[in-house]
Amino acid sequence: MRAKDACSKAPQFFPRFLRPRIRRNLLRWFDRHQRNLPWRRDRDPYHIWVSEVMLQQTQVATVVRYYEPFLRAFPSIQVLAAAPKQKILCHWEGMGYYARAGNLHRAARKLATDHGGGIPNDVDVFGSLPGVGRYVLGAVLSQAFNRRLPIVEANSRRVLLRLLGQKPHLAATGNGALWQAAEVLLPHRRVGDFNQALMELGALICKPTDPRCDACPLTECCEARRLGLQEVIPGKSPAPPAKLIQEVGVVVRKENRILLVQRPNRGRWAGMWEFPHDQIRARESLDSAGRRITREMLALKVRFGSELLTIKHSVTQNRITLVCLEAEYRAGKFHSEFYQNGRWLYPSQLNDFPVSAPQRKLARLLIGARQRTLF
Repeated sequence: MRAKDACSKAPQFFPRFLRPRIRRNLLRWFDRHQRNLPWRRDRDPYHIWVSEVMLQQTQVATVVRYYEPFLRAFPSIQVLAAAPKQKILCHWEGMGYYARAGNLHRAARKLATDHGGGIPNDVDVFGSLPGVGRYVLGAVLSQAFNRRLPIVEANSRRVLLRLLGQKPHLAATGNGALWQAAEVLLPHRRVGDFNQALMELGALICKPTDPRCDACPLTECCEARRLGLQEVIPGKSPAPPAKLIQEVGVVVRKENRILLVQRPNRGRWAGMWEFPHDQIRARESLDSAGRRITREMLALKVRFGSELLTIKHSVTQNRITLVCLEAEYRAGKFHSEFYQNGRWLYPSQLNDFPVSAPQRKLARLLIGARQRTLF
């Protein structure tokens, strides 16, 4: 559906007399209490875009560590567009959700080719770029160009639902009604600041539990507060049951070098590098799973040694235990129907390749033990 600026036909979620008060009180509070975050220091559209992509599904404290180094490495859309994907992934490593980096790269290439390396003040053009959904569209264009576009994410959703006293049909962020509720509150000036303020209020004051209503600039406008339901609204969706997964990883050493393989350009950790690993199948032991991986996924003959390391980590609802085995190369030439590439690297080279956070733990162990004989 074609995105539009705030529409006069939006439902009347807030009484007209209340809207100016909400806008005024929220912006005054934001001017006094907003956090000093690096992406708020200028209104460069490219900088805003990078920050908003990073902030999707990543905590603010983590993005603070990555934002400025990323911009130093890729100071413009043109530089980002011309950079190798592997270099971009290296600078993204540790933030997770690596598809964001791939979408950012593809979008930058399109902007560099078709739009002179700038972000257009055009809802349809910017909204058609890879990775630009309704949230990023509104967040970037409202801040960079004062476009009257709403944003709805976890923090602003909670604020809106409490202000409204949680209308049942607004419960899902994907529901257009909640976006329309956000639309009617938008001011004509400082739209980007208002959107930021709505999220900031949710992050600092209108928290999921123990909301600080005594410090909230919108207390008098809040239906949930009036009804005494601020601890209940918006409610909590039941978490999906955790799924326990056992995996085996294999560190194959060939003299002083180690095999690192590259994942497909699709699916989880697309295009990233790793030490070969796979889920343990039914009735498999650690050793038999390791032999299957080296035989079927690598086409190599090896001699197994002992366990190197056990890594526990989570991916969404999956609770993964990865047992890493060491192995000595005996024969064969790397070939795989799954991995798109394989490289024999010295341990000191492992830092030059983007890997996931759990794989980086294993790489650090190998770099630190590069003088140690594994067998």
